[in-house]
Amino acid sequence: MKIVSYARQLLFSKPTTFSKRTFASTTQPSKEETNGVEEMVGTLLDFFVESRCYGFWKTFLQSVSYFYDRAAQLTDFPKEMLHYIKTCKSVIQVNFPIEKRDGTVEMIRAYRAHHSEHRLPTKGGIRFADNVTEDEVKALSALMTFKCAVVDVPFGGAKGGVVIDSKKYGNYELEKITRRYTAELIKRNAIGPATDVPAPDYGTNAKIMAWIKDTYMALRPADIDGVGCTTGKPVQQGGIRGRESATGLGVYFGIREFVSNSALMNQLELKPGVEGKRVIVQGLGNVGYWACHFLRKYGAKVVGVAEYNGGIVNEEGINTEDLKKYLSKHDTFKGFSGGRFVSNPAELLELDCDILIPAALEGVINQSNMKNIKAPIIAEAANGPVTAGADEYLSNRGHLIIPDLLLNAGGVTVSYFEWIKNLAKMRFGRMTRRFEESSMRTVSDVLERHGIVLTEGEKKLLVVGADEELLVQSGLEDTMVVAAQELVNIAKEKNVTHRVAAYYDAIHKITGVSGPLLIALCFDTYPFSF
Repeated sequence: MKIVSYARQLLFSKPTTFSKRTFASTTQPSKEETNGVEEMVGTLLDFFVESRCYGFWKTFLQSVSYFYDRAAQLTDFPKEMLHYIKTCKSVIQVNFPIEKRDGTVEMIRAYRAHHSEHRLPTKGGIRFADNVTEDEVKALSALMTFKCAVVDVPFGGAKGGVVIDSKKYGNYELEKITRRYTAELIKRNAIGPATDVPAPDYGTNAKIMAWIKDTYMALRPADIDGVGCTTGKPVQQGGIRGRESATGLGVYFGIREFVSNSALMNQLELKPGVEGKRVIVQGLGNVGYWACHFLRKYGAKVVGVAEYNGGIVNEEGINTEDLKKYLSKHDTFKGFSGGRFVSNPAELLELDCDILIPAALEGVINQSNMKNIKAPIIAEAANGPVTAGADEYLSNRGHLIIPDLLLNAGGVTVSYFEWIKNLAKMRFGRMTRRFEESSMRTVSDVLERHGIVLTEGEKKLLVVGADEELLVQSGLEDTMVVAAQELVNIAKEKNVTHRVAAYYDAIHKITGVSGPLLIALCFDTYPFSF
């Protein structure tokens, strides 16, 4: 019985010992490093994870449900309440025709999922992709619910998708699709500054958000807050300065907090701090590019970048600004002089580095490559890039996985700031910037009257008032720092991974906001139940 108990502990508990050697090796530990029970459990765990990765956990939605259930088991809330929080409340599917430039008519299918309305409006991006499914938008809307809770953004979770490959359509067709999709949502009261506020996602951008806003305001002219029906808009259309880099900057802040934690870095046998860390990024879109930008700015070295059609590697470091320009011009890394081209981008996920940042699509680290991952730190800049099975496998072997619920939350945090700006109808800093500059100029004058002479450079640093972008970055930093510290503390207290800690944190915050209402709904005492 003691052996069985020990085996269960090894299988289901967070490891307490770490070895940097295991990250660089794809083989099982030798018998000298482990006893017979640990060897047996290692074999069982391999089978356990691999069989579930494409079995019970074959979809993204099932992965989200699995981690939610693990966190829910740590709480004392009624099971009916936990089930209610977990369940997606509604999914809208619309089908509509559009006439293309060549005169042909095409039927378009689209979705909008509302996972939770415990706080309104609901919030979540709209993606244009030909592989969008109902299960995917339900899973992503659930992530939005929990993500908003983790970073204390007062929104429920939602997600939308239009089943098209946006690269195959011109602006004419994309505008028609966007406006018709928006009109379908308006007819169902499924969009608006007080009900549901979309944002950009994969395949969409600020221009598409502007089309959505324009359509909404044309069809709802009496809504005085109509400009807040979507976020991620161009600044001239009611957007906010700093939104473009927000998600990538949030990734940097989140990574910085974890790698600055001496206890966590000691477990991984790494030196605390961002400086000197070797980074590989999968995906050089908006999120990946800005994450690289800020990591390099503060001393990290980007040694590899992967895209869908190849990768680039350079142990001396890659200038990602130059690489982005080259990619925009040539649509490939091939021929870029700043590194060695790798034709198979998946190979970069398995290279040796300190921090691996998957910043593109879901499920890129899975059963097929999890045993070859060498990076001790995996920072999830994308939504769901590590499957549930791979997460179990890697966590039990000592890898630190910084979860998407935290790390990917920079975008929705700054979207929240944009929504507030739209409701207030005033840009941040307008009332305070000049006053702050004047106050600091007075401080500078007082210092000089007391014989402390400042250089022009020092005066420039001192005499500054916070403009909108500085205030947005400050608010984002505070949000990410507080949330990261909460997850580290919960993970330590409950002896769980940081992903499970994030779900646990989200459940407690959701019930804290709407616990009495949820109990009433679950036990049929809500005054409007029938």
